[in-house]
Amino acid sequence: MVLLLVMGLALLLASVALLGAALRPHREALGIERSLAVLAALTHAPAELAQEVDRPFVDRVSAPLRARALALGRRLVGSDSVDRLRHRLDLAGNPPGWDVDRVLTAKVLLGGAGLGAGLTLAVLLGLPLPLLLLAVLCSLALGFFGPGLWLYQRAYERSERIQRDLPDSVDLLAISVEAGLGFDAAMLQVAQHTEGPLAEEVSRVLREMQLGQSRGEALRALAERTDVADLNTFVSAMVQSDRFGLPVGHVLRVQSEEMRTTRRQRAEHKAQQVPVKITVPLIFCILPCLFVVVLGPAFLSIMDTF
Repeated sequence: MVLLLVMGLALLLASVALLGAALRPHREALGIERSLAVLAALTHAPAELAQEVDRPFVDRVSAPLRARALALGRRLVGSDSVDRLRHRLDLAGNPPGWDVDRVLTAKVLLGGAGLGAGLTLAVLLGLPLPLLLLAVLCSLALGFFGPGLWLYQRAYERSERIQRDLPDSVDLLAISVEAGLGFDAAMLQVAQHTEGPLAEEVSRVLREMQLGQSRGEALRALAERTDVADLNTFVSAMVQSDRFGLPVGHVLRVQSEEMRTTRRQRAEHKAQQVPVKITVPLIFCILPCLFVVVLGPAFLSIMDTF
């Protein structure tokens, strides 16, 4: 009885083994078929999935990094600073490709890059701990405030250019109005026959007026975007003349004469500052060279004598 039981168990195990051996090629075939199905699915994947997979590694890494840097920048500067930054961009002429989000992202990324560069340079130079901390803080501040300083310098240069070109543009406006053109047509002449930021702003004023904005509102928006004292005075005079019905040609002529006088006074003021500004280079650069040229031979003669 025991022998029969052992033989039955052996036959059962042999049957299971033969069945597994018989089914193994079929399972391998199923695995191959599944692999081919996966490859076919990847080959015929939707365009969106293919584009996501084919994106460069830099884009897949830089996009989340920029998003985190933007969120951190908004958290650091606050809502009030965002509004001031937007106004600073308007003063700078809204450089192509630059907006508030890009400036905030650049602040955070450049701050991190400056921190890493300052720390690496300090460690390589072997600076002591106080100087190392000072170098790291200076590099961090330079990287974080660098975009803001660049915008400030660009806005300053643009304001200076507008202030310099404004008298000539007002003269052209006055001549055009006195020749029989309307004020809007005279502004079109300024936009077409002049170059620079003032011509761009005048073109923007004309586009805003074509979109349905009143002349006074468009001119006041121009004054807010530029923040130039002479242009603010000119805009106030034109808005008042439009409101009270004063002759535009007479107002333009008066504004032109006042701007010419103001520009002459500004030039005289800068000319009076020249002697004061030249004092420092005169003392530290010119006079030492002059002393070397004049007193050098005498000093050499005295040394030879004694």
